[in-house]
Amino acid sequence: MRFLQLPVRLKSGLGLLLGAACALLLSSCGAGRTGGVSKPSGDTHPVGGNKASAAPVVFADSLLLLGSLNLLASDALKGRDTGSEGLEKAADFLQTRLEAFGIQPYFETYRDTLSNTRETAFNIVGYLPGSDPGLSGEMVVLGAHYDHIGIVNMKNGDAIANGANDNASGTATLLEIARYFSQVRPPARSLVFAFFSAEERGLLGSAHLARKLRERDTRLYAMLNFEMTGVPMQGKTYLTYLTGYEKSNLAALCNQFGGEGLVGFLPAAGEYNLFQRSDNYSFYREFQVPAHTFSTFDFNNYPYYHDVADEASEMDYGHMARVVDRLIPAVRGVADSPAGTLKLN
Repeated sequence: MRFLQLPVRLKSGLGLLLGAACALLLSSCGAGRTGGVSKPSGDTHPVGGNKASAAPVVFADSLLLLGSLNLLASDALKGRDTGSEGLEKAADFLQTRLEAFGIQPYFETYRDTLSNTRETAFNIVGYLPGSDPGLSGEMVVLGAHYDHIGIVNMKNGDAIANGANDNASGTATLLEIARYFSQVRPPARSLVFAFFSAEERGLLGSAHLARKLRERDTRLYAMLNFEMTGVPMQGKTYLTYLTGYEKSNLAALCNQFGGEGLVGFLPAAGEYNLFQRSDNYSFYREFQVPAHTFSTFDFNNYPYYHDVADEASEMDYGHMARVVDRLIPAVRGVADSPAGTLKLN
């Protein structure tokens, strides 16, 4: 997420690496049960999502969240700056995951080279066709940026801005959502899974894809973006907030499909104009459809924005699993909803 530099406090510590164990874990898209979460075995929730009073349904796999985030935020990737070898390795990982899930590339290949950067950079874009002949021609883009800012000024012997919360967390969240939908009945509308590069350069990756889709006359129903979801908010009655909360009825629908308290209004999101500071805005600008970012960074719960201390060891994986579990029925509810259900205010 791109906003004005915030004060940060320094913290020592290197990123957590899983080594060979992580590689073994990531070689399979299924994993054993851990931390109360498990691999989905089928479409276990009712169409339209869970009611607030329904028993919790488990979709997320915390081992895979942990493995994905630790790899993306490892020192070996050197902060995933656009055009860097580290970002190339991150792209390789994302492509391998989509291939393992059986999610097809949206274009000829998964890699869509950006037309608006000096360095060679690309988005990773996958596609899951919808199941309803009448609605599958419409798209719901699910997005997260996988780049960060790379090498920064040395602090306490560390110069790698690992970008665990910003935005390995959102990337891992989107990977888990993609994994789930690859294993169950697809929703009515088609899903596009877009992992953006060059967000930190000015939303360039999402601007490239949004313009390309519009030039192809794509029928975009909504864009749902995931950014900085690695740590919980404190003292809130809702799990996530939505940037541009008042611009559409998406928040109300998410709370209907995913249960009350999934999405709330964060005043600071408006004060810092976060609606225009993440990749959702590129799609809103091009298509004028509901396009929002889900986040749990509230300016008070995480002091390491664009800092070398934004390490994987600071992430709350139980929280991340809860976010995925609540978001999945919301995503399905939106993608299955009758025409005109989701709309701008």
